[in-house]
Amino acid sequence: MGSFLAGIAADFAQHWPLYVSIPIVAALIGYGTKLVAIRMMFQPVEFLGIKPFLGWQGIVPKRAARMASIACDTMTEQLIKPAEVVARLDASRIAQEIEKPLLAGVEDIVREVAGHYQPGLWESLPVRVQRLVIERVQHESPRMVAAVLDLIKSDVDSVFDLKGMVVTSLVKDKRLLNRIFQEAGAKEFKFIARSGLVFGGAIGVIQMVAWVLFKFPLIMPLFGLFTGWFTDWLALRMIFYPIEPRKYFGVTWQGLFLKRRAEVAEAYGSLIAKEIITPHNVIEAILHGPLSDRVLALIQRQLDRELGSVAKPLLVFAVGSRKYQDMKLSIAEQIMGRLPETMRYIEDYATDAMDIRNVLVSKMKELSPHEFERLLRPAFEQDEWILIATGAVLGFAVGEGQVLLLEHLAA
Repeated sequence: MGSFLAGIAADFAQHWPLYVSIPIVAALIGYGTKLVAIRMMFQPVEFLGIKPFLGWQGIVPKRAARMASIACDTMTEQLIKPAEVVARLDASRIAQEIEKPLLAGVEDIVREVAGHYQPGLWESLPVRVQRLVIERVQHESPRMVAAVLDLIKSDVDSVFDLKGMVVTSLVKDKRLLNRIFQEAGAKEFKFIARSGLVFGGAIGVIQMVAWVLFKFPLIMPLFGLFTGWFTDWLALRMIFYPIEPRKYFGVTWQGLFLKRRAEVAEAYGSLIAKEIITPHNVIEAILHGPLSDRVLALIQRQLDRELGSVAKPLLVFAVGSRKYQDMKLSIAEQIMGRLPETMRYIEDYATDAMDIRNVLVSKMKELSPHEFERLLRPAFEQDEWILIATGAVLGFAVGEGQVLLLEHLAA
């Protein structure tokens, strides 16, 4: 036994630089496999290779619809409701803000529509009648917009699909979806990479001892496989578990992501308010989204009321009931078409009034740890086995290379 240990000691003294390199390489395996795993989560944004199987697309962009839907479920069910998005907007204030730009286009709309549906007739009408119709629409347009907004606010779910807007935005812009997960979990991703160095180096010390004692060729690739797999698995566990603080050997531990709730809430709320639930996007979704036909019907109904007392009888007499209905629809459609541009004038006011960022941040801080975990966890749990398996395969391959290198240098 003594001679065996003496031989090992002599061998280690002779080749110690090679043996010391084993834990260093193991640490690099741990670190490198983490970087690869993180990159594979988000890159490439579009499929690279030969579809359907020979190639790769980042897990988050590949599952964009599902990822966006999960993130949005948390957002719309627990953080913010469609009614909260528009409830703080004051209809009369909006009418004042958009009055000038809206009036500027009304005369063009009325003249264009009238000339289209009854060529020559509009020009033949007395100027007084023309002005009466134009001024009536001009006078009532801001009030009509305010009335329509009040109707929208009274039953916002019938005309505004917040979840559909968010999911559509994120599926359309996969880079933005990546950013949500990357910015919310920025420190966790750094921890994953750095933990690979520590865990990999620790396993490498055991690997070095095993190699020095036995020099069995399979030791290196098997340890490499274990290092790649175990460090990936352990890092993910440490980020999300335990959800509630627990004591382990006298030390209190909670998943890193859960411990950073306040910080994550600030970053997440800011990004969502700046990039997704913006006044511009909300207005676009209401006016041009899947429920926009209902908004058009509201505008038509309000337009009919405003023209009803004086202008409607004159128009019906001049063009007929059927064409009056067509004209009314066309005017409503053109007003809707111009509203997004007109509504740009209220974006600063709407941003302050809606205060989406602070609403999201305060609501996120009220989430339970279990609810909060669902913000980032979907990015990992969907196909996370692929990431762990990739780490294991890379570790095994590097271990094989280590064997060849050690044997070559020792010879």
